[in-house]
Amino acid sequence: MNTSVWHGHATRRAVALAGCTALVLTLTAATAQARPDHHPRDTARQTLPAKDGWASHGTGTTGGADAAPEHVYTVTTWDEFRAALAADGTAPRIVKVKGTIDAVSAGCDAFAAPGYDFDAYLEKYSPQNWGLDTDLSAEPDDSPEGLRRASAARQDRAIKADVPANTTIIGVGRDAGVKGASLQIKGVDNVIVRNLTLESPVDCFPQWDPTDGDQGNWNSEYDSAVVYGSTHVWLDHNTFTDGEHPDSAAPTHFGMLYQQHDGQLDIVRGADYVTASWNVFTEHDKTILIGNSDSESTAAGDRGHLRTTFHHNLFKDLVERAPRVRFGQVDVYNNHFVAGEDYAYSFGVGKESQLVAEHNAFTLPAGVSPAKVLKKWSEAPVTAAHNRVNGRSVDLIAVHNAEIPAETLRSGAGWTPTLRTKVLPARVVPAVVGHGAGAGRLR
Repeated sequence: MNTSVWHGHATRRAVALAGCTALVLTLTAATAQARPDHHPRDTARQTLPAKDGWASHGTGTTGGADAAPEHVYTVTTWDEFRAALAADGTAPRIVKVKGTIDAVSAGCDAFAAPGYDFDAYLEKYSPQNWGLDTDLSAEPDDSPEGLRRASAARQDRAIKADVPANTTIIGVGRDAGVKGASLQIKGVDNVIVRNLTLESPVDCFPQWDPTDGDQGNWNSEYDSAVVYGSTHVWLDHNTFTDGEHPDSAAPTHFGMLYQQHDGQLDIVRGADYVTASWNVFTEHDKTILIGNSDSESTAAGDRGHLRTTFHHNLFKDLVERAPRVRFGQVDVYNNHFVAGEDYAYSFGVGKESQLVAEHNAFTLPAGVSPAKVLKKWSEAPVTAAHNRVNGRSVDLIAVHNAEIPAETLRSGAGWTPTLRTKVLPARVVPAVVGHGAGAGRLR
């Protein structure tokens, strides 16, 4: 409700604001009623409601809801967490995370291979000494790059956790989290991850690629969560953040940012039927990637898959990829996007993508045009309707095409989402999402 029409009349303005508050509370209550109702008193056994995004398609997503008592684990350390996930059997399991567990509590030095020396690495591969024409792939095992590879392999083994089928991972209370780890939801079906603060893993050993771009670049590994070839995955009420290691604190080497983060969430390699709801994604650069390549070698497995829903998430202080989409039918509705000073874009329109972005709210800094919300990477149609920017209705496609005619977008994604919970008007989305999204707010 726009109260600016009541200039000079405090009573009417108060009534108007009270009306807006009542509307938000009513809509919040209505949305809450659409939340899980399976075992409603035990959040660890809740299942994804019917019609709640793509993860509700077909068999739906139940995770470990039916776990027997002997398959319910409460963990407080990284070793306990990985052991609970690796326990024998395929029966449903619930893993309850209590407090914050740290996958790299010993620090990066614990992963370094004997003889690895970062200063020696910088010395040998500096552009002045190595140049920018040859990558490092042929470097032998005893070279600085070979020792970096060995160190990276040690970290890889230590911080990844494979999540089995029919599993619910859930934080206990308001302060549960996993720090410095990469959840691998790979080649399985029926997984739920809820109520966790997931602090992005830090790549202790990024690789320098002299041939990446005109000046070379640092490339890192490890996403907070990877959905790789898996189906029926529900990510709900989590907070994805760079936490204690923001990019703003990273040094530069060879004139380029020493990038130690990859993505927060990747959905790739034929993954399908994913719902991400009521999460916070914050303080990150390359946030969410759906489909990891344009190449035909991956396209064959991605076409007809990668179907994903994002609703009631807060995307705050991100640079890009919220999400970047290839191939998939991706539904993005009722989310709030709050841009920071380094904002590049929100939606990446990639190869053969079919993105629908509706009823979202955007808060952009002064001087940042709504034309930046959409970024065209490949020729693909997109639906973007009923969105608001800084409190005003904006046709995102029209403003993009008017200001960036070299990247003209086609309207009409070619499909209509049907798997949605209650759709709220975009004007109330900031208040509702701000009240309910993120770890520690699961009810």
